[in-house]
Amino acid sequence: MFSTIDGIISDLIATKEQKLVERIQSLNSAIVAYSGGVDSALLAYYVKELLGDKAKVVIAVSPSLAEDDLDAARAQATMFDWNLVEINTDEFENESYQRNDDMRCFHCKATLFEELAAMAKAEGFDSIVYGANADDVSDFRPGRLAAQQFNVIAPLEEVGLTKTEVRNLARKNGLPSWDRPANACLSSRIPRDIPVTIDSISQVELSERFIKTLGFEVVRVRHHGGKAVVEIGQEELGRLKVEPCLVNKIENALVDIGFEEIIIDPRGYRMGSANSRTHDHAIPAVSVAIR
Repeated sequence: MFSTIDGIISDLIATKEQKLVERIQSLNSAIVAYSGGVDSALLAYYVKELLGDKAKVVIAVSPSLAEDDLDAARAQATMFDWNLVEINTDEFENESYQRNDDMRCFHCKATLFEELAAMAKAEGFDSIVYGANADDVSDFRPGRLAAQQFNVIAPLEEVGLTKTEVRNLARKNGLPSWDRPANACLSSRIPRDIPVTIDSISQVELSERFIKTLGFEVVRVRHHGGKAVVEIGQEELGRLKVEPCLVNKIENALVDIGFEEIIIDPRGYRMGSANSRTHDHAIPAVSVAIR
């Protein structure tokens, strides 16, 4: 049923893939919590292939999901005839979510899983599955607590598939998201304990969209009130040195969007840096160190 890339796949990944197939086949029916990222996409692919009409792929549409990411998720679902179902979630009406403390992701996932649990009950689906992988176990993931609370299953994690292995399988099966950079929700751009609002993440979305039009692939714009801290993928930072005009373009665009101060972090994108206290020492865009 499933093709191989260049006719070769490691025995270890093949063993895990078979375990994944068996785990999914053990489910009578399932709703897949799909985001468009590679993990949930791979899960949706196998669940739909194996369970057919007994599977439903559902994506949560909210202000924290960038429109570009939603479009990519829709296109991928259309490519594989997943009959994607879109639901609107209201996490921004939850004060606990807006507070943006360490449990923000819990409140987000709990809102989603509560909606999916109601759908499963109403439509007769036995299970809800989501795309946590084996690498997530070693990290603090409040969303996992929400999954446990609502009995949501993580088949990729259960069979031990790592992020690298997930990408390998996604590439093998032709999923466009196989090499898509990891991209957390827009609310993750707001540092912890700074309230998250629709206005602030809208500024982030507009800023990141503009910077990507300049040809940058990995972009994060951290929203520190009137200050924007821009992180570019570390492998792409060199462009700012050879094309210094890009710095002025970024600064001017973000000022127009509503930021008063723009800083380009010379260290580039670093996972989890939204919570860093060292951004105050980053270098203003008009005098970036790598020039």
